[in-house]
This record gives sequence, C-alpha cells and structure tokens, in this order.
Amino acid sequence: MASPVPLWRCPRWSRWLRPLGWFLGSRRGAGHNRWSKVRNVKGPRDAARGRLFQRLGLLLRTAAREGGPDPALNPQLANVVEQCRAKNMPKISIEAAIRGAGKSAAGVRVLYEARGAGGWALLLEVLTDNPRRSQHEIRILLAQNGAAMAEGARHGFEQLGVVRVAPRDLGGRPVSLEVALEVAVVAGARDVCEEEEEEEGEEGEEEEEAALKFICEPSSLRAVRDHLEASGLRPLSATIEYLPRDRVALPEGPREEAERLLQALGDHPDVVNIYHNLQ
Repeated sequence: MASPVPLWRCPRWSRWLRPLGWFLGSRRGAGHNRWSKVRNVKGPRDAARGRLFQRLGLLLRTAAREGGPDPALNPQLANVVEQCRAKNMPKISIEAAIRGAGKSAAGVRVLYEARGAGGWALLLEVLTDNPRRSQHEIRILLAQNGAAMAEGARHGFEQLGVVRVAPRDLGGRPVSLEVALEVAVVAGARDVCEEEEEEEGEEGEEEEEAALKFICEPSSLRAVRDHLEASGLRPLSATIEYLPRDRVALPEGPREEAERLLQALGDHPDVVNIYHNLQ
C-alpha cells in the first residue's frame, strides 16, 4: 500500500497551505529572536537596577537609623530619598526601607583608599555589617585588576558638596550651561558642569540629556540646593562627595584594566560610592 501524500504536497491544497506554513515559521523565528534580545539586554539591565536599589535601600535604612525616620527632620535621609526618586525607585520600596531601619543589622561606613597601575587613585565608600569580610573581598578585586590598597590616596581628592539638577527645569524647558552658571553665582556655588557619564544599568534617564552638577562648599550644600529649586530648577540629589584635584590619563592597556576594576567594584553589594581621578 502506497504511503499517503502529505496534504501540503497535494496540488489542490498546496497554494493555500504553503503561505500559511511560511507565516507560522516566520512567526516562530521572530519570537525566538525577540526573546534572545530581551534576555541579552533586559536581563543584565534588571540585574544592575536591582543592585542599585539594594544599595539605596541600605543607605535609607542607615540614614533613618542614625537621624530618625522623618526626612523633614533628617537632612541626610532627605538627600537619600531624593537620590532614590531620581533613580525611579518605587515609593513603596522607599517607605519599606525606612520602616525597616530598626529591624535590620547596623551598618558601618568605611572609606578605602587605593591606587591602580599608572598611578591613578580611587576612593571607595563602603557600607557593611562585616567590615573585615568587605575589606578582604575588595582587596582581592583590587589585586585581580592591578590595584592595591594605598594610604594617602585621599589627598588627591577634595570633599565638596554636589547638587545634581535635572537637564530641564520645572517648566520642562532645557537648562543651558550659560543659564546654570548665572544661577550658580547667585546661589553661592563654586562651579557648575555637566555630568560626565551615566551610572551603568540605569533606566529612565531624561531623554539621554546630561544632568548638571553644581559644586559648592559642604557647609552650604543645603542652602545652594534650596536656592536652585527656588530659581525654577529641579534638584535630583544633594550629597557630599570626593572630587579629584587632578586627572590622570592612562594608555589603552592600563585603561582597560582600570575599567574592568571599576566594573567589578560597582557590582560589589557593599560598595555604595566610587570616586576616581581617571581622565
């Protein structure tokens, strides 16, 4: 007995079924390709976003434990809340972190100094419940990428107030650098510049426009921030940071090694801030 002929090979049906088979096949291929793109792009982005929210939650709990859970009475907590909102951290997550301040283990703030190949310096702000463990893990990351702990690296940095402002004012209009400089003089800021680079893995950047950084004395941080807001600008955060006094340029090889180190340190859950003097 002869084997039955597949329906799609029958002349009577082939002209109807072949287009349908092509359509189903192309849909399967497109779906697979789309999933691979989502997996390769969205997965790492979500992981980076999760690490960022984990750090911000730790900062919220520590600030609330040290100065109380009311941002109106706790300037440090108010600054962290502003940072959380600028990074699109959900309101419910912010409130949960503040409420959990008394239930979580107390964190210890540590500043580590290090130098990399070529003489560049970096400072690491660490918030941890186990300083010995954190120091050991960071020493390993430094050694694996041509760097080491080094006393005195801090002298290459200056502690200053930094107010980050959205690239568009409260009315949605772009803020030019010329206008920002005029506002900075009246506000008492030392200088203003554009944000050099975005943090890895961030989502929700405002139309890919760079934020503006107003630099001021640490003692006048709050006054400068309030004046900028009164001038119609939209502050995103107000923090005290370590800014480099001079920049160091590295050749291609050491530069790539330095970038790998910064990436590895940024992935460490205890590292909340990284300051470096790379050009």
